[in-house]
Amino acid sequence: MDVKELDIARIADGRLDVADANEHLAALPQHSIDILNWPAFDYRPNVRFAAGYGGGDLCVRFAVEEDAVLAEKTETNDSVCQDSCVEMFIAPHSDVYFNFEFNCIGTALVGRGRGRHDLECLDPSLIGSIRRSSSLGSEPFPERRERTAWQLTVAIPLTILGLNEDDLPGHTCRANFYKCGDRLSQPHYLSWNPINTPTPDFHRPECFGVVRFS
Repeated sequence: MDVKELDIARIADGRLDVADANEHLAALPQHSIDILNWPAFDYRPNVRFAAGYGGGDLCVRFAVEEDAVLAEKTETNDSVCQDSCVEMFIAPHSDVYFNFEFNCIGTALVGRGRGRHDLECLDPSLIGSIRRSSSLGSEPFPERRERTAWQLTVAIPLTILGLNEDDLPGHTCRANFYKCGDRLSQPHYLSWNPINTPTPDFHRPECFGVVRFS
């Protein structure tokens, strides 16, 4: 199975607000989340992302265009994968990975562990330190069955990942990026790096791609 590689560059020396991070990331090369791993779910929205770091944060911008959009979850660590959702799973070190999941209005679920049955959700106060900005705002809404383009930018403190910015250049880890929507009228499960399981399962660190910080 092919393994993709991603270079994450420093985009600022000081801390950026999320709007500035969005502008910096929009100017970087964009990477597609477009792999249909499971033929039973053949709907493919247009999804791209870019990532960079600086000012103590790992910043990721997701840009999505899909035929329907849903945002019902508003509580931290609720099942945001049921809404229009984008995700980053990253293993900063070899022993554990983090799953960062965000619906299209920025509601977050964040866990940490070695696998699906070993995950623990992070404390909501810690998740609250993740800055988020969505082009759809922050208020919930039922499914809108209309073509919708939206963007979500997040700034994740590197301390959550146990990383020090001064040590990042040359650091290599593993990650994968996803788009899903369990309860949309067209459920879908897309990934950046391929996943070789018979049914949808994002919690597969053995299927993560390679990430290098420069």
